[in-house]
Amino acid sequence: MLIPFNGKVPQIEESTWIGPGSFVIGDVVIGARSTVWPGAVIRGDFSWIRIGENVHVEDNVVIHCGNGITLGNNITIGHSVVVHGKEIGDGVLLGNNCTVLDDAVIGEGAIIAAGAVVAPREVIPPYAIVMGVPGVARPARPDQIEARRARQQNPEGGYFANAMQYRAAGIEERHIWGQQP
Repeated sequence: MLIPFNGKVPQIEESTWIGPGSFVIGDVVIGARSTVWPGAVIRGDFSWIRIGENVHVEDNVVIHCGNGITLGNNITIGHSVVVHGKEIGDGVLLGNNCTVLDDAVIGEGAIIAAGAVVAPREVIPPYAIVMGVPGVARPARPDQIEARRARQQNPEGGYFANAMQYRAAGIEERHIWGQQP
């Protein structure tokens, strides 16, 4: 559901799919070919949230911040991730149940492992892998980087193709709170 807040209505590209039971609130902009899966909450009430193209927000993710956040393009955000950071670069993978705390910056192509915690104001370099609590960054191997790129560039499969099957079946939630469907 799209919920206006403080005079701001979420702006969602037409090709983007919004799953039932998800909430996109306030000052949020989401780019083309992105998906927001059931249970996700993207809450632009304290500040703005800008999400690029081909960004996949899986089930039960929370995206919220106090100072504005930008998410680049070609990002996958795994199940039950909490994103409270400042910037998420292009091509990032945020693994299931990881947490990105206040004002953290995640560099392009980085992988944050399942369950990892990125500390407040931490800057993760491009193409790093972060594991642990607190998260420790190390460089990704070239084969890991290439495997991730190959998966992101597959237009035939993945989250967007799956979302289009839901859309074809009439399953989508683009209703704006307070307006008649």
